[in-house]
Amino acid sequence: MGVNMGANMSANFAVTSVTMAAPYPLLDSNSVPTRSILTLIWLSAFCNAASAETLHLKNGRTIWAEHVHENGSRIEYEVGENFFAIPKSLVERIDSGGTPPEYSTASGGGKSNDIPAPSAELRIANDIYSLVLHENKVDKDALAKLEIESTPDNAAAGYFLAGRHELEQGNTPLARSYFEKALHMRPDNPILLEHYVVVLLKIGAAQEALPLAQRAVRLAPDSADTYAVLGAAQYATDHTKEAIQSWKHSLSLKYDPNIERMLAKAQRDAATEESFSENQSAHFTLRYEGRQTPDNLRRAILTTLESQYDELAQTLGTPPRDTITVILYTNQAFFDVTQAPSWTGAINDGKLRIPVSGLDTMTSDLARILKHELAHSFITYISRGRCPQWLHEGIAQMMEGRNLSGRGSRLAQLFQAEHALPFNALEGGFMNLSSSQAMQAYDESLAAVEYIQETYGMSDLQRILQRIGEGSSAEAALRTTVHSGYRELGTEVGKFLAGKYGTS
Repeated sequence: MGVNMGANMSANFAVTSVTMAAPYPLLDSNSVPTRSILTLIWLSAFCNAASAETLHLKNGRTIWAEHVHENGSRIEYEVGENFFAIPKSLVERIDSGGTPPEYSTASGGGKSNDIPAPSAELRIANDIYSLVLHENKVDKDALAKLEIESTPDNAAAGYFLAGRHELEQGNTPLARSYFEKALHMRPDNPILLEHYVVVLLKIGAAQEALPLAQRAVRLAPDSADTYAVLGAAQYATDHTKEAIQSWKHSLSLKYDPNIERMLAKAQRDAATEESFSENQSAHFTLRYEGRQTPDNLRRAILTTLESQYDELAQTLGTPPRDTITVILYTNQAFFDVTQAPSWTGAINDGKLRIPVSGLDTMTSDLARILKHELAHSFITYISRGRCPQWLHEGIAQMMEGRNLSGRGSRLAQLFQAEHALPFNALEGGFMNLSSSQAMQAYDESLAAVEYIQETYGMSDLQRILQRIGEGSSAEAALRTTVHSGYRELGTEVGKFLAGKYGTS
């Protein structure tokens, strides 16, 4: 999800949506966890490079590059045959050496779905590892042969390995199909259930995930993992108090700093919303502090959201499956709960969190904010939580009706002077950027989406989201639709801005 900023917004509204991914264990041939997909997903990956230099950005992202050097106020770096530059002010530090990852994924630009990473593992014979996985790929023929010729336990183990591998690669739909096959053979295996629940939560099917998580707890009542996954399913389905109890129990069985973070967030939610009331409509559950939120404002918000839901379903395609929770806050309560930086004004972290202090009627700014945040829910669902932040933000801003207007010429100058932020540095969240850096990141995001939409059409934007959801990296999805990688996209966006807004 993303952030929407604007100096002309009233009531101090500036919009942000947070997206993060949870670590996920990878096992070696001895079934020992050896590494995990980082919460902050890698921006670039090179399969054939022997070593790399690592740029650690202040927004928490990591860029792996083959060569890095300073040039005045910029850091210039090389990725394969492409060269990029980024302002030195965005870089925390540069480390030399190390081996780059073998793949990259876009994780929804940093969205936090509060999804834990199960650490329990199946007992799997070494020969099944070598049979199922070859050169970092799943051998589908070997899987089919294993299903026919071996025992159900071995076949389930093979499909589990395949599912976990695809999940690590970011191919959530294929991971789901493999886990379903494994569960068909061993429906009462709590480890298989845990991993399947994680997949369902990642694709936004929380209602489907909850009963399976409850079943996993019944099958393994002494497992910290089953309670951690149950808490995530409960939190995603708006059972916050139950999630708190599940996560507390998980921590009593095994300490995990990620579960502790999830618990703290849920406790802030519960404390703030203890006295909240609730209204519902066809697609939304609205929570609010009754004394602070007038009846007519609540009705107007639900009416507006339902209308926007229909519009977005027509424009973007497949709508989210589950009911969407919308929480109205006083300004201070909003920051207490979200822990967001001071320049943010609304957040979509799976729930639409909107500060409405001082408002008693629907305004045009509030309507735009609602549509922006709701668009993030659609984008997350279509891309299965894998959309990069720049694309999230660009589409959400376009859906709310924002344009570059007076800032277009200045942005064109930045691209012409090669001072634009590279798009591969904008895959992750913008939350740790300064307000001026965030403004530029949002403007570039909008410019890229405007370029794609005006040059290729809305249908290609839909296809990009769909291909990302099917497992493609963001750059691969771009290449198969608009025939541009990140380097070419930056060049084309610069030309587009110069032609549309000029450079003076």
